[in-house]
Amino acid sequence: MSSFTIVHLDELERPFPMWALARKGLDLSAFGMNVAEIPAGESIPEHDELGRDQEEVFLVLDGSPTMVIDGADHPAPKGTFVRCDPATVRTVRNDGDELARVLIISAPTASGYEPMGWA
Repeated sequence: MSSFTIVHLDELERPFPMWALARKGLDLSAFGMNVAEIPAGESIPEHDELGRDQEEVFLVLDGSPTMVIDGADHPAPKGTFVRCDPATVRTVRNDGDELARVLIISAPTASGYEPMGWA
């Protein structure tokens, strides 16, 4: 097993049209990470992460989707980061005319992560 992995977005497994499996492509084991490619007029399933105790971060890579958090709309243009606690009900909806591409990163809140002092 190599000590690093390099993979291009186009090479990621796509079991469903909207999902590019970055976690599997990179063979990650410490946290989850996938790319949602949301066509105009569509959204990812609304959900919380209580059952898995996952904190999630969404980074909008392309497009201008709307984050719907606990029923409230929050515009999220390219470059926007959004963090959600496990109990927060969330979805990403694409009301725009172009594809919205969102990187979603998740990890258990009890992962033991310790930030570096300078960060």
